[in-house]
Amino acid sequence: QVQLVESGGGLVQPGGSLRLSCAASGSTLAYYGIGWFRQAPGKEREFVGRISRNGVITNYADSVKGRFTISRDNAKNTEYLQMNNLKPEDTAVYYCAARAGVSSTNAFDMDYWGKGTQVTVSS
Repeated sequence: QVQLVESGGGLVQPGGSLRLSCAASGSTLAYYGIGWFRQAPGKEREFVGRISRNGVITNYADSVKGRFTISRDNAKNTEYLQMNNLKPEDTAVYYCAARAGVSSTNAFDMDYWGKGTQVTVSS
């Protein structure tokens, strides 16, 4: 079983950048496909992006494509979400999640979750 802890959230102005981290413990991150999801107040949790176990394959929601980049460092048991050109509509709690084998775009398919980190984009 893997435990996940997100960090790096905060308040940023529109157009700014943040890098979120997702640190894993209890198991080797390389065994898991990782996904990032977010949930804004009053909205359902939505897929942001995912990365394969070896870090070669990524895909993203259309709303963040070209602005967000997911990477992972299996040696450090950590995964990252680099967010550039942030917009107010990116404001949400961001979660990383893990699934043994292949990650999913569907939150219900993910096995393990962190507690989330708040990202607020506002001037």
